[in-house]
Amino acid sequence: MDMTATKHIAEELGTKPALEINGVYKNFETFSALRDIHLSVRPGEMLCFLGPSGCGKTTLLRIIAGLETQSEGQLLQNGKDISWLPADKRDYGIVFQSYALFPNLTIAENVAYGLVNGKVRKAQIKERVAELLKLVGLPTSGEKYPSQLSGGQQQRVALARALATNPGLLLLDEPLSALDALERIRLRGEIRRLQKQVGITTIMVTHDQEEALSMADRIVVMNHGVIEQVGTPLDIYERPASPFVADFVGKVNVLKGQSLGGNRFRVGEIELQCDTCTDDSFVPGQNVSLYLRPEDRVAERLDHDTPYRLNALITKVEFLGGLCIAEVTSEALHGQNLGLHFTLNQLHDLNIREGNRIDIALRAHRIRVFAPRAEVAA
Repeated sequence: MDMTATKHIAEELGTKPALEINGVYKNFETFSALRDIHLSVRPGEMLCFLGPSGCGKTTLLRIIAGLETQSEGQLLQNGKDISWLPADKRDYGIVFQSYALFPNLTIAENVAYGLVNGKVRKAQIKERVAELLKLVGLPTSGEKYPSQLSGGQQQRVALARALATNPGLLLLDEPLSALDALERIRLRGEIRRLQKQVGITTIMVTHDQEEALSMADRIVVMNHGVIEQVGTPLDIYERPASPFVADFVGKVNVLKGQSLGGNRFRVGEIELQCDTCTDDSFVPGQNVSLYLRPEDRVAERLDHDTPYRLNALITKVEFLGGLCIAEVTSEALHGQNLGLHFTLNQLHDLNIREGNRIDIALRAHRIRVFAPRAEVAA
């Protein structure tokens, strides 16, 4: 089958979900790993399950693969009920973090493994293996063995093997976690390029927010067995739906304040009008937490009419190359600290140094407001 076959199938399906998960639960003896999971996966998209260890993301992937059985709930792939099908009857390819290559088989034999078992003719297998090895950037490695390749190259082979049978769904279980930092960055770009080129619907599990933000069309943020939010990387980052999402995805400052009603809030001596606040249930005098990203400040071209302006003392500077994080404190915020991002050029232009003072203005329209965590939990 041609490498674009999966893409053509996805286009023919149109808006029909490639995978539907309806009311899935997974209960173990002592705890509930998944609770009432509902999710629709679009044809051809790269979807990332993101969350901390123990949040249920790997359990959900294994249920999709048929490697775990849900306690209740339904799974539909292209409209077909696969809820109770065994793993070998489901239409997917899977890549694990451990590569899982056969050490005694050549690279070509590893890639061909599923095709040989599928009774495909030898000439077709040879052609398909050559096509896939070229696709993953290893056209001359067919006669080598896994031990002769680097970790990143072995993961490319595992990816080629998963694609060999033209599955309708590609599952990636933390495929980059065993690689060093530079190889992870390189390979995540290659996986994303390959996924787009082939057009295969892909679900990837990761605990690395940078991977999810850079690779996914949509992210499913999970915590304690439930879905906290589903959205594009930009939605998840700019408009977190809960304190957990705001805390887990990216860096964030949390300021204590009080509601004044009408989407107005007081933090220290500053009153902020937050028209982007979607929760109008805050009553005057109620304690709130205001979440502000480190880049959501203005530090240049300020004047006396600039709203939400304050003067702050720089107490610490963490240099990270092209970016630095400056910790500042301000009397106007009643001593609450902020971590702010500055570029290397701004570090010099604004004289960002420990012990110096700086004028900044908060971007109120970027602030997200939630009830304090204790109240959320209650």
